[in-house]
This record gives sequence, C-alpha cells and structure tokens, in this order.
Amino acid sequence: MLQAGSHAIVVDPGDAEPVFEALERGQLQLAAILVTHHHADHTGGVAALREATGATVFGPASETIPAPYTPLVQGEHAEALGLRFEVFDIPGHTAGHIAFFLPADTDGVQAPLLFCGDTLFSGGCGRLFEGTPAQMLASLDTLAMLPADTRVCCGHEYTLANLRFARAVEPDNTDLTQYMARCESLRAQDVPTLPSRLGTERLINPFLRTREATVLQAVRAHARLTPDAAETEVFAALRQWKNDFR
Repeated sequence: MLQAGSHAIVVDPGDAEPVFEALERGQLQLAAILVTHHHADHTGGVAALREATGATVFGPASETIPAPYTPLVQGEHAEALGLRFEVFDIPGHTAGHIAFFLPADTDGVQAPLLFCGDTLFSGGCGRLFEGTPAQMLASLDTLAMLPADTRVCCGHEYTLANLRFARAVEPDNTDLTQYMARCESLRAQDVPTLPSRLGTERLINPFLRTREATVLQAVRAHARLTPDAAETEVFAALRQWKNDFR
C-alpha cells in the first residue's frame, strides 16, 4: 500500500479484509487499485474494495479482472494521488500480465518503484502458466533494464525458497551467499525481505543471469543442452529445473 496524506493506493488485493483493516488503522481513504494480472490471489478483494470506497481500478487490457476498471497496455499510464505510473507489458506468468513503474521523484529522494506481480520475484520468477519461455525472458529483460536502485515489489514472499534454488545453480556466487544470509536473518526476525533492489537481483537472480557463463554452464550440464542451445532453450530449461527442484 502506498500512502499520500490521508489517501492510499493498493496493489493486487487478493483479500479485501487486510486492506480494510489497514485503511481503518491509518484513517485512510482508498483512491486507486492497481492490478497486475487476473489470478484470484491478486484480484479477490477488488470488487469489495471498489464498492466500499469508490476507488479507481487500473488493470491489464487483455485479461479479465473484476469490472469496471481502466484497461492499460504498455506505453500508457495510471495516474492517482499525483503519481504517474508507467505501464509495461510483461507476459509469461499470464498472457496479459502488466507491471506498474514509478520513476524516481524529481529531487531524487524517493527511489524508483516497481510493482511486478508474479513475473519477477526476489531470487526467482513466476511459473509460465500461460506464456512462453521467450515471452518471459523478454519480460525479464525489460524489467532488468530499469535503474539499479529500483525497489522491486513483487507479489509473494518466496525469497528463501528461490535463493535455495539459486545456490544450486551458482554455488560460488558470493553476492548470492551474502544476500541469502541477510534474508535468512530478516525472516528469522519475521521481517519481510521485500522490497528487493533491482541491482541486487541482477547479481543473485539466476533468471536475470541466464547469459552469464556460470548460469549457462550449470543449466547446460543439468539439462544436457548442446553448447549452441538458443537463449530461450536455456531459459526454459532453467525454469523447468526450478519447477522440479526440491
């Protein structure tokens, strides 16, 4: 939830009740709801929140979410509380998934902010339920080009499980080792690991590192790929490895 004075914006409310409780606790009025994709754990609270508050809802143009809402595609913007969110199409997890990106403020006090739903997680990425490996790779490439200090606000706290897999892929990655120790300490204190920073993700997230020699070597060995395997084939094999990882 983003707060500006006595008003707020909420992203992907899968359940309305925690949002209502937060609004009451902070004496806030909900102004807008941002939705990244159609899955119920991201949209389940939309209708109740809109009906109770009159909030404006923004969501993906090519997916069905609780109507009415303002449909958006890449190149368009969602505006609320004086903030202007850029929209990116990032299919892969779902066919019409979008992200909302808020650039840094003009005085540089607030770092950029990314709401990426279930496309990019800290240390991982979402499953490919509707899209293709090529789409997901392109979507992650789009997000990876954002500024290094971008705060990555993803849809789920999957960080430790993702990092255990990342360690299997790159056991000698010292940045990953240090980040995992930090995240383990946070979770031991019941503190979220999120938001992450995009610059950190570039160093530790194997799904943003599929062109790095260490990741390429690990995936080729695990999946028995040929040295000339295409980028999308490498990415697909990495994603399948994660699907099967225990």
